[in-house]
Amino acid sequence: MKGKSASFVKHLEIDVSGTELAGNFTTGQAFGVIAPGLDHQGKPHKVRLYSFACPSSGEDGAGNIISTTPKRLIDEHDPRYTGGALTTHALFLGVCSNYLCDLVEGDLVQLTGPSGKRFLLPENRDEHGYLFVATGTGIAPIRGMLKELLAKPRGSSPRRIDLVMGVPYRTDLLYDDYFHAMAAEHDNFYYHTAISRESATDGGRGLYVDELMAANMETFAPLLADDRTLLYLCGLAGMQMGVYRLLGNHQLTSGYLTFKKELESVPASDWTDAEVKRSIRPTERCFIEVY
Repeated sequence: MKGKSASFVKHLEIDVSGTELAGNFTTGQAFGVIAPGLDHQGKPHKVRLYSFACPSSGEDGAGNIISTTPKRLIDEHDPRYTGGALTTHALFLGVCSNYLCDLVEGDLVQLTGPSGKRFLLPENRDEHGYLFVATGTGIAPIRGMLKELLAKPRGSSPRRIDLVMGVPYRTDLLYDDYFHAMAAEHDNFYYHTAISRESATDGGRGLYVDELMAANMETFAPLLADDRTLLYLCGLAGMQMGVYRLLGNHQLTSGYLTFKKELESVPASDWTDAEVKRSIRPTERCFIEVY
């Protein structure tokens, strides 16, 4: 089965030279964007946060050019956007995402930040292995982190780095050429793709990220069992639930998750989404950014 994504996503670069943002951010953080105009209540638009898709040195190496990966929001009007008014079924374009995607060279943008204190690389980064799991535009901060981790010469980092990227269609794979190039260049970097709405090369059905990992536990179990591995999840919240259950099903939660007593004796296969949200928390080796 072949398909094509209906999504519109851009790699956007913004020159912040001479501002407080220049050279003053860390990969994994986010910056705020204030779209021009007023909302449906006649008030200025609220700040929307976007992850840096670049390393801490920026796209230019000097911290003056930042980047992100906005995706156009195209939907129908409903109470989420109209303050409780009846659904009209008229076309709704996401205010900030479309504003960013419409920008052309020379346009001025009002930014804030940086923000974020936890979804970061550790200071002693060469002492760790990494498993990055992303879906869709959740790849943005992970691209920046990988650019930082892989900036050194081939073979200079002693530990393994894996990226699992999940998307509906192959046409949704963002920065795909870059990740393939890095996998070819660095012996310790491995790139895996989970395509959920296309048939696999063997004719089987598509897989979500947790299903891809479950089908290849000979690769992922040793990495997750290593007490120096850090786990980063970024993307849709459903991906988080699947990965948590995967860890539970394979007795790999130690070091990544803590549980409230009510869930300690419940098999992972029986965890409900509500129980996961209420009773499971990530540890200092597990970093989560989901939406």
